Amino acid sequence: MAKKATREQWGSKLGFILAAAGSAVGLGNIWKFPYVAGENGGAAFILIYLMCILVIALPVLLAEILIGRTTQRNPVGAFKQLSGKPFWVAVGGMGILAGFIILSFYAVVSGWSLGYIVEAATGKFYEFNQIGSSGAHFTDLTQNTLWNISYFAAFMILTMVIVYYGVQKGIERGSKIMMPLLFLILIVLMIRGLTLEGAEKGLDFIFNPDWSAITGKTILVALGQAFFTLSLGMGAMLTYGSYMSKKDNIPISAVEIIILDTLVALISGVVIFTAVFATGESPNVGPGLIFHTLPIVFTKMPGGLFFGVLFFILLSIAALTSAISLLEVVVAYFVDDKNWQRHRAVVIFGFFTFLLGIPSALSFNILADFKIFGLTFFDLMDYLSSNILLPLGGLLISVFVGWVWGLDNAIPNLKQGAENLFNKFPWMLDIWVVFIRYFAPILIFLVLLNALGII
Repeated sequence: MAKKATREQWGSKLGFILAAAGSAVGLGNIWKFPYVAGENGGAAFILIYLMCILVIALPVLLAEILIGRTTQRNPVGAFKQLSGKPFWVAVGGMGILAGFIILSFYAVVSGWSLGYIVEAATGKFYEFNQIGSSGAHFTDLTQNTLWNISYFAAFMILTMVIVYYGVQKGIERGSKIMMPLLFLILIVLMIRGLTLEGAEKGLDFIFNPDWSAITGKTILVALGQAFFTLSLGMGAMLTYGSYMSKKDNIPISAVEIIILDTLVALISGVVIFTAVFATGESPNVGPGLIFHTLPIVFTKMPGGLFFGVLFFILLSIAALTSAISLLEVVVAYFVDDKNWQRHRAVVIFGFFTFLLGIPSALSFNILADFKIFGLTFFDLMDYLSSNILLPLGGLLISVFVGWVWGLDNAIPNLKQGAENLFNKFPWMLDIWVVFIRYFAPILIFLVLLNALGII
């Protein structure tokens, strides 16, 4: 009991909202969302994505935060406390493993965004006059072992420093600085994008639906993006929820997190597409949109050097707020269940994460020809976490809350701190019950099948 009493909690509700939104807001919002929308009909995809957020992401987000707050434990400790069955304890362990694996390669890509702050600031973008030259430069950089490893290490050190100082002094304080800064930079970039000549074509692309581009595959992509954007299935939201007070309103907090996460994705779309269309570039070039296309866009834009630096600072902040939640999942387990000191856990597992990430960083140069099941080490880590561990974790969390732990146990805990809300709108509970027991498991199962290439 003494150990539990000394466990850290968020200093304020705002601190939790910003930290959890920071966990959700990552490279997926600013890097992946715009190009996925660009490849799938713009506004039509966005509308389907928003519906998927309500049907799949919100119910599972509520469930994951609820498990954490109820138990005040990490993923392994939470499932051990609520079930005690080895299978469910292993599910918690799978979340910790997912966080560990994801951070190892996510930090490599995040290092690129740090490196591109320097590339933009030193005027390197002005050496390019077409996407081919910009793409070739990006390839040269990622093939440079020292460049790749150095920025990867720098990003990991930043992540470790924040988590090292704990929940309130590290994660919460950092989130209260980084998240407002992220929104400020986004708004500045959006205003600049909207003032460019030809920006209305970008707005039309985003907000004028092209339903002819929608297929069954598009809906599955929207489902997957809705699920992955909120860091579900990896134990991050469960761990952050475990630092909440019993007085906090989980449903309102979850909705606020989703609103902030979705706002970042939509504003990022405006920022990128207004600039891309105004400079005559293509919006549907895929993953290369950020590192191949945008450097060219900034060279064509008045004040492009300043806004290029600003954009990659934005990208780095988004990456960092997600990375600290991934490291915290691993650290919380060793602090809670193994009685480790936080500082020791951060240093050791931050270092182990860096070691695991080195083969991913080398997958673009020295280990480019080293394949496992036909995949580079980087691609294998990405496939294992994104296609298997995350959707499987989300599926099992929804099954656990809806059928194993049981609604008789879940609902009274969900009502804590939200009595007024459910007294006014009792039907909300009924909707959540249906979604967490039926819709969410079925739809996440489809996400899993699609991720595995079965459908």
